[in-house]
Amino acid sequence: VTVSCAEGEEGFVYRGRLPVRVERTNLADLPSPRTQIMMNVANPAEAFSLSFLPNDGVGLARLEFIITNHVRTHPMALLRPEQVTDVKERREIERLTRGYADKGQYFVDRLAEGVAMIAAAFWPKDVIVRLSDFKTNEYAGLVGGAAFEPKEENPMLGFRGASRYYDERYREGFALECRAMRKVRDEMGLQNVKLMVPFCRTVEEGRRVIAEMAVNGLVQGERGLEVYVMCEIPSNVTLAKEFAEVFDGFSIGSNDLTQLVLGVDRDSELVAHLFDERNEAVKRTVAQVIAAAHAAGRKIGICGQAPSDYPDFAQFLVGEGIDSISLNPDSVLKTMLAIASLEEAASLRG
Repeated sequence: VTVSCAEGEEGFVYRGRLPVRVERTNLADLPSPRTQIMMNVANPAEAFSLSFLPNDGVGLARLEFIITNHVRTHPMALLRPEQVTDVKERREIERLTRGYADKGQYFVDRLAEGVAMIAAAFWPKDVIVRLSDFKTNEYAGLVGGAAFEPKEENPMLGFRGASRYYDERYREGFALECRAMRKVRDEMGLQNVKLMVPFCRTVEEGRRVIAEMAVNGLVQGERGLEVYVMCEIPSNVTLAKEFAEVFDGFSIGSNDLTQLVLGVDRDSELVAHLFDERNEAVKRTVAQVIAAAHAAGRKIGICGQAPSDYPDFAQFLVGEGIDSISLNPDSVLKTMLAIASLEEAASLRG
């Protein structure tokens, strides 16, 4: 059989061995677009090899992969192991944190090591690290997590992102994240790390998160620390001017934004056919926030799935004047070439 992952969203398995065409790109001849081309990176082990692809940095470094695979334990379970009632899970926590008198420090060290590998690989380019955005059902799947997470009917719209950081149920866990980011920036000297707040529903919530970060030693503007916000909720678009007064920049999360603009649960197979970032309502929303961010003097990029899957959507973003596009690594070269060609054509017309 022949297995193909080259047709976009869907993979295909073909009967027999089909002929394959290999296209090679000479990186020395690769044009450099005006629009910054960044990458989405999750796995620290891949960071150094990915850094050799042409890029302007990391537009989305996900903490969830590092926490799931390298920390493995719910942060609150490390801080309050006595509340974990499952005997096997308590033993696993003891095994993972062997040698640590302060179990919270285990979380800080492992998370910092993972982020530092990504930041060092791309130094001195910007690496935008999104703070944790697990849903409650995902957090519950970590070792010891079930003891600390509520059961929600719709975790996608529940206790996630910014709302957790200042809440007493997770505040101490967020403090560990902040300690890890301080270690990366201040102790390891990787000040190319910028931070990004996900799923921030209101302007006031944004201020509360910025204040909570400052309490934990991450002061916006200090040592060049910039704090971005994910633009993935309609309120982020409608109140973009007000959010720009709190944050240093925006990064569009096209997956959640599409879900909320179209009212489509992206986890539901029943309505999956309606989920499309190229829908005109989504595109108008994106165009609106790009214009609003620029009017407020803020940078705006995108780190969602759409530009990686749909070249025409990437071209739409360039036409709207977006500052950066963060792509999955396997689509960097083809998208960079397409964008450079589009920009050249636009300059000739101008």
